[in-house]
Amino acid sequence: MEQEQPLFIDFLIRHAWHRVSRMYNNTASTEGMTMSVGFILMIVEKSGTPSTQLGPKMGMEPTSLSRTLNNMESSGLIERKEFSGDKRKVNIFLTKKGVTKRKLVKNFILDFNQKIESKFKDRDLQGFMNVMNAVDLAIEDVETKKNNEL
Repeated sequence: MEQEQPLFIDFLIRHAWHRVSRMYNNTASTEGMTMSVGFILMIVEKSGTPSTQLGPKMGMEPTSLSRTLNNMESSGLIERKEFSGDKRKVNIFLTKKGVTKRKLVKNFILDFNQKIESKFKDRDLQGFMNVMNAVDLAIEDVETKKNNEL
């Protein structure tokens, strides 16, 4: 008799995210983009966003972020502007092309989220949000404990 596998919440999250990521990247590739490019397009504010804020928001390492921003600039999606003459601080702005691509990304994300929401009752969706918040808090607990042990 085969033993039933235990339920690992983090495995389910990883599996679902892997599928979402693959779907986003496949869709983005039809527009000559990646999922990371799409997310950057979504979080850059009209008034500009400091490049130093993008990494933490994206969960990207500085090297990967720098490479992605360089590719986006070469593709004409963004432009970089210095903060009042300080070359160490750079604001990222979307170009007209970037704004157009952002609209495509936003429409896809909204459509996908509506499809997800249509599969849930309101209370189940709220329950999911509560679970994800609990996962986030558990991660903070683990990271805090790890940092305190160092």
